[in-house]
Amino acid sequence: MARVLSGVKPTGKMTLGNYLGSFRNFPKFQDDNQAYIFVADLHALTLPIDPLVLHSTTYDIVSFYLASGLDPKKTVLFRQSDIPEVGMLNAILVNYVYMGELSLMTQFKEKSAKLNQKAIGCGLFTYPVLMAADIFLYDSDIVPVGEDQRQHVELAHEIARRFNSRYGGEIIKLPKYVTPAVGKRIMSLSDPLHKMSKSDDREAQKGVIYLQDDEKTIRKKIMSAITDSGSEVKFDPAEKPGISNLLTIYGALKGMEPEEASKLFVGQNYGTFKKAVADAVMDELGPFQQRFNAFRSDESALEDLFSQGALKAREAAKPVLNRVMKAVGLR
Repeated sequence: MARVLSGVKPTGKMTLGNYLGSFRNFPKFQDDNQAYIFVADLHALTLPIDPLVLHSTTYDIVSFYLASGLDPKKTVLFRQSDIPEVGMLNAILVNYVYMGELSLMTQFKEKSAKLNQKAIGCGLFTYPVLMAADIFLYDSDIVPVGEDQRQHVELAHEIARRFNSRYGGEIIKLPKYVTPAVGKRIMSLSDPLHKMSKSDDREAQKGVIYLQDDEKTIRKKIMSAITDSGSEVKFDPAEKPGISNLLTIYGALKGMEPEEASKLFVGQNYGTFKKAVADAVMDELGPFQQRFNAFRSDESALEDLFSQGALKAREAAKPVLNRVMKAVGLR
């Protein structure tokens, strides 16, 4: 039975892109695999974040997990900061990755470009190392990630190969990563050339569907989505990025490729098509939001879930950490 590991960082409000790329896909792994799904709260500290926001969003994430169908009886759900072994493994692994490699990471370059150079924490620079520690600590076989994290997983592979080569044998297991087949990259409704992401920019927020938006807001955003010249509903990302993005959303929700989805709207105008997209979004998010609210209302139950999950996660983590520590001479 393969062991699957993934997690979501509790920063900002979660979006439709997070739902299609992560939450919706996680339950598919829990029946035929050992699934370990965590809230990556330590990763959230790599950029400035309000402590109250971090605390609240951590509970939001685990509630989204439960609302998506993850079952604590089948899946180990845990909070990253409850696992002290990940900090120790991170302290070891950081010595087996080079500064030149870390400086090439696209996410570091993009995020640091927005900050004052004197205010960039080392955690942002070494973020991929902590991510590698997460991956290795549970002897993961499969790591579901978004396309924007693939570079980090590839670096984790390099760290593992380097470590294993130096100490001989497969001390660290090299997992494979998978990305969702449909809906890999959801773009902004107001600017379809840029990814739909958690943003503090008010103008950008108009193009983002947040998972806690009400139905009126969601429908308004979709009906106001930027489209393209002409009137044909056709999947053509280069010439028709707005319509193509809406087709990607519709196809992801309906389990079909966007090209296939476009055939359902031959001869229909943009207004009719947008309404169909809005209906598809609400058919899924409506019940999802109801389940989320039910779980989110009981923080004590969520805290109990974290405690139980930490026991199971640490049980898997300890032998891996001991193996690594023995290899380098710390045991």
